[in-house]
Amino acid sequence: MPAVPSSSPPVVIYTDGACSGNPGPGGWAWAIPGGAFASGAAAHTTNQRMEIQAALEALQANGSLEEPVEIVSDSTYVVHCFRDRWWEGWLRKGWVNSQRKPVANRDLWEPLVALVQERGNVTFRWVKGHSGDPMNDLVDRLAVEAGIAQKGRQGIGSVGRGADRAAAASRAAVAPGDPHHELVVVGHADRDVSAAQAALAIAVADRAAQIPELRVVTGLRRGAELLAATVAEGEGVPVLAVLPFPEPDRDWPDDDRESFRAALDEAERFVVLADERPATAQGATAALRRRDAWLADHADEALVVWDGVEDRVGRLHRTLVERLGAAKVTVIPLDPLDPRSGA
Repeated sequence: MPAVPSSSPPVVIYTDGACSGNPGPGGWAWAIPGGAFASGAAAHTTNQRMEIQAALEALQANGSLEEPVEIVSDSTYVVHCFRDRWWEGWLRKGWVNSQRKPVANRDLWEPLVALVQERGNVTFRWVKGHSGDPMNDLVDRLAVEAGIAQKGRQGIGSVGRGADRAAAASRAAVAPGDPHHELVVVGHADRDVSAAQAALAIAVADRAAQIPELRVVTGLRRGAELLAATVAEGEGVPVLAVLPFPEPDRDWPDDDRESFRAALDEAERFVVLADERPATAQGATAALRRRDAWLADHADEALVVWDGVEDRVGRLHRTLVERLGAAKVTVIPLDPLDPRSGA
């Protein structure tokens, strides 16, 4: 279908996905303001898959529209895939990502990318979740309801209150007061920490075997913290991501941004500690220190990926030891960088 002129107003479709457990039972939903809506369920899925599925279902169900379509989603992974044109690299490389691994969820991405290409007039816009946007709240309720009931529905106009009750029950189930055992993982941010992956995976797996309610808490900074999220996902341990301010990845390289967005969408929950990005480097440093203090205050124990030399990680290690005691803080060692190497 050829794209219609850009002067035509777009049909706006809100989409959302939800999952209990990540992986676990989940649901997806889409809705047009004042118009049609639909939802559906999957028995064993992830947040990420449900977000992609919601956009795919929205385009498939509204394929007869001749107007441009704007998908509005609170999934940065979905929105940035098209905004930053990640999909072009996937196609060029034969559905292999920047780490030379198969693109996750290709079975959903491939038909979605094909539909977007075919139409030629689909755009994506991000909206902050749970921020008071009525339509985002609506599709959130529909997706949560579908996940809990394991049954979707569709219609036009009024949705009813069942979704409100289901969403409230779901949010209560993952409230901050839940008895999680919070394992904070921090470490080097601006160097290769892949040498620590095996030891980190063993440490997380060991604790998960002993503590069923274990949750990895990390800030998703480049390096050790992103690695921690990857390890936790591989071990089936939920992740709580704690961000110092919105879009901390804004100035990162594309490969790191892709990894960050994937990890954020896979997280069970995330917390943003400030409403706005700092305007200065000094403000960003202060925000990171506040984030480090938050992590220390909320930790039950900690893993620190550290070479024993770097000052920032050393300060955080000392803070964690002071708050938790030395027995609750484990160092995952890295070899110090040779200052003569320029690395």
